[in-house]
Amino acid sequence: MLFLVRYSEIFLKSESIRRRWENRLIRNIRKVLDCKIRRERGRIWVITDDNRAKDKLKKIFGIVSFSECHHCKLDELNKFIIDFCKGIGIENARTFAVRVKRVGTHDFTSQQKAAELGAIILRNFPHLKVDLDNPEMIVYVEIRDEDCYVFNEIVKGVGGIPLGVEGKLVSLFSGGIDSPVATWLMMKRGCEIIPVYFDCSPFTDESTLNRAKAVADVLKEYDPDFELRIIEHGEFLRKLKKILREKMLESYTCIFCKRRMYKIAEMIARDEDAKGIVTGESLGQVASQTLDNLMVLNEACKLPVYRPLIGFDKVEVEELAKKIGTYECSIMPAKECTAVPKRPTTKAKLEKVLEVERVLEPI
Repeated sequence: MLFLVRYSEIFLKSESIRRRWENRLIRNIRKVLDCKIRRERGRIWVITDDNRAKDKLKKIFGIVSFSECHHCKLDELNKFIIDFCKGIGIENARTFAVRVKRVGTHDFTSQQKAAELGAIILRNFPHLKVDLDNPEMIVYVEIRDEDCYVFNEIVKGVGGIPLGVEGKLVSLFSGGIDSPVATWLMMKRGCEIIPVYFDCSPFTDESTLNRAKAVADVLKEYDPDFELRIIEHGEFLRKLKKILREKMLESYTCIFCKRRMYKIAEMIARDEDAKGIVTGESLGQVASQTLDNLMVLNEACKLPVYRPLIGFDKVEVEELAKKIGTYECSIMPAKECTAVPKRPTTKAKLEKVLEVERVLEPI
């Protein structure tokens, strides 16, 4: 199978960046496909025998669209187009159109060649009618010098920019609906992700961890190197709850819990040369995500914290989760954290937080 792979944003970059990003995209394609690759400006050609190639190409960041192509030489095109049309079942359609793109020096324009090919198709399939606005079937022809690539389908890719061109981030990955979507959005913008799950047992249980693993497996389809790291967090929560109960500050539980997550994520980021942390926080969605509380959380970490969902509402996030494929796993039955207080604070005071943290054991 021969695939024509298209990208968009890469093409807009300077020559040196474009070449580097192209190389990264090719490397990412080779990670998931056993294939041969060649490239021309603005195009990448993939040759593979993998029957799942279409499904895999759909999930490679940086690919805006692709098409399975058939190749012929320019002097063979007029005869080849008839066999191609028979192969795609054009006789079952009522209307059609021919779209031609051309690169190189030729004695015809793209429109002239499209008209010529359309006339040949009409002579061989006289029941057809030309409809340039809304045809039932489209025959695409891309002519590059003396080579022609014929196809009838343009498959939409995931878009974005190649995974890894922007470096690494550490993700606070719970496996719920929000954090996988936030993670995916940063992956789409070229970030390799180190997903970190904080195991809060016994305040959660194995079902919560299994949910996170299932969601991580979905995102692994977008990045074969996506591996969930698990950090023990339950003992810290147990000690924290005891201290906060004594200080009448149980409403601050989620703030301290999240601050420790930030601090550990920062440690991992520095060890892995990552450039920041990504979370699924959305402004005002839960008590810990008010402006006051986010400000207190930010103070726990010196690295940038990226929140791509900050302005999204729940419905918008759920729609994205369904599109990505994480939604069904994210709503699997799982024990929600029982350490969450009945009335969590929405206006945490940094002074109080720092005072209690001096009592807690160092991270």
